[in-house]
Amino acid sequence: MLPAAVMFDFDGILVDTEWAIYQAWLRTFQRHGHDLPLSLYTRCIGSDFGTWSPKVHLEDLTKLGFDWVELDAARQVEVHGALEEEGCIDGVLELLGAVQDRGIPQAVVSSSSHGWVDGWLEKLGLRDFFLEVVCRDDAPRIKPAPDLYCAAAKKLGVEPRECLVIEDSQNGLLAAHAAGMRTWIVPNRVTAGLDFSLAEKVVGNFEKLREELLGS
Repeated sequence: MLPAAVMFDFDGILVDTEWAIYQAWLRTFQRHGHDLPLSLYTRCIGSDFGTWSPKVHLEDLTKLGFDWVELDAARQVEVHGALEEEGCIDGVLELLGAVQDRGIPQAVVSSSSHGWVDGWLEKLGLRDFFLEVVCRDDAPRIKPAPDLYCAAAKKLGVEPRECLVIEDSQNGLLAAHAAGMRTWIVPNRVTAGLDFSLAEKVVGNFEKLREELLGS
């Protein structure tokens, strides 16, 4: 049975932003003589530094304090430079078009800011695929809490149990599961090693996801 709505995470699902962000953080750690394993960094993927903070971790490792305003600004320059030519993840456009053709409403549900998500959607011409875009300021709590997904279901006028969520992170999976939604995972090079045992399905790419969801 087709879902009543399909909800997509943004970072790492529609656009491969997460690798560039991780690499920028890794360079920050390496400049101060430390590593940042993915197994640690992925604790904050899909959420924010309230779940786990690379800033606190680096301070704990070095026993130093840092000017995070300056470092954050420099890291953002690195990230934007690395992503300047980035497009959609392979198969995303075809999936969005096929779901839209079936008349199934779609939404983006992200723990990132509207400024970040909306900017990317406009840049890549994706905004018209989505009836709703729900971001960090649109609900009391972000992922792994269910609030963002519950808010999206309410905006779309659908029951959570009738929704399908497409995620790539454990925090996103926990949020969707807590909201009572079916969740399919499309891992990427940052999140591939995470525990997705709560997911209904783990799919290798968006072409396969389209085939399994829509049969085409």
